[in-house]
Amino acid sequence: MAHYQMVSVSEQHNGKAIFTYFTGSKDARGKSWCPNCVQAEPVVGEGLKHVSEGCVFIYCHVTDKPYWKDPNNDFRKNLKVTAVPTLLKYETNECLQANLVEMLFSED
Repeated sequence: MAHYQMVSVSEQHNGKAIFTYFTGSKDARGKSWCPNCVQAEPVVGEGLKHVSEGCVFIYCHVTDKPYWKDPNNDFRKNLKVTAVPTLLKYETNECLQANLVEMLFSED
């Protein structure tokens, strides 16, 4: 998913929380090349049961291992995703609320 596609998704779902889950692609047997992604999948699946109605969830495969390892791949370069699995939350209105912006910058 390129950066411009994320912007497009956020515009389509303005005001909604958008969760994007980046994970290693799966082979024909349905198993990811990324062992951490295999471990995280049931955890994320369970967490999805608690997502508020109206939220948007995007399941994004970062393709195969050689592409992911390339430091210039689109995910690393444009979206700044540095590890898989990664779960990001994006809300288009957070910048309007000072306490949320402060919390965002102070998180470790």
